[in-house]
Amino acid sequence: MTPLRTAGRPRGRRVIGRTLLAAALLTAVAAVPAAAVTRGAPTAATARSALAAPAYQQVADFYGAYIDAVATEGGGGLATSLRDFYLTSGLRAELRDWEAANHADGVLRAQNTPAAFRVTAGDSGAGHTWSTVRLTWGSATDPTYTYLKVQSDLTTGKISGIRE
Repeated sequence: MTPLRTAGRPRGRRVIGRTLLAAALLTAVAAVPAAAVTRGAPTAATARSALAAPAYQQVADFYGAYIDAVATEGGGGLATSLRDFYLTSGLRAELRDWEAANHADGVLRAQNTPAAFRVTAGDSGAGHTWSTVRLTWGSATDPTYTYLKVQSDLTTGKISGIRE
């Protein structure tokens, strides 16, 4: 074994020791998030990946992005892209029919944009899960709420139904 030039000096040993300690800590830090994701994964056996977000989180991601898109001037293209990505083709067709009959946005079931929203997990069964979306309307001092039941397909993670 070839001796290191700094091996005879205590300062050199400290540098090597600190470098090894830093490398060990970085390795441990990199391993912790992977273990946390594995432990936090849903316990229900589904065809979706264990690392995929829970269905209600995907519903929250969709509603957050969708509300931002429709509230922004010129965001119609983004709203359409979000629908294409998050919603099943059957639901998109159903929404087109609902919107033609009601002259309102079928995702929000309204003609305007809510001030806030909240998504909570619901029951699951037969390959689907339900989330409740609470839309907040009005001001912070005088809010009103509407509630939607949103169905997600557990296999694909796509939103497959919206009910009042």
